[in-house]
Amino acid sequence: MTGLAPGSRRFALPPLIAAVPLAVAAPPLGALAVAVGLFVIYFFRDPDRSPPPGGVVAPADGRVSVVREENGRVRVGVFLNVTDVHVLRAPLDGAVESRTHRPGAHRPAFSKDSDRNERVDVTLDSCELSMIAGWFARRIYPYVDAGDEVARGDRIGHIAFGSRTDVLLPAEYDRDDLLVAEGDTVRAAETVVALRNP
Repeated sequence: MTGLAPGSRRFALPPLIAAVPLAVAAPPLGALAVAVGLFVIYFFRDPDRSPPPGGVVAPADGRVSVVREENGRVRVGVFLNVTDVHVLRAPLDGAVESRTHRPGAHRPAFSKDSDRNERVDVTLDSCELSMIAGWFARRIYPYVDAGDEVARGDRIGHIAFGSRTDVLLPAEYDRDDLLVAEGDTVRAAETVVALRNP
């Protein structure tokens, strides 16, 4: 079953309403307005997902654009194209310790400069998640706050249009535990990005 992420009405209704008078006054513009409205609805789709039994799951749909080590921990970043589902999911079970908004630039989310972009960092007791706005996406909608409990695969937020989402893996994970590499395509809550080796 597929629903819609919050905020879809605010973006979809204006072009759909404008399409009515435009269809009479300028049919090509009316058709364009309908197409824009339908694309927004498609963009805000929120399908159900079924997490696999174990492992750290991808926080977002898209392409792995970052795999690097930071202070002994591994960061995996997923670039979300405009056609990807933009509802973000919890990579692991955990309690939300903090949620922090950091203002910044709006560089393309696939570039190295996107580390300086506007972001919302969510720290769980199990891992850390960063929702990073892209050059066009300037609205980040977190669904969780400090004190909330989340299960692996739960919805934790969404970003309007192109963006990047990173997960900083728990300290006990290293590169040998990764199941993905840069360039791989992943699905939020369903693709396992890391699994502890026995």
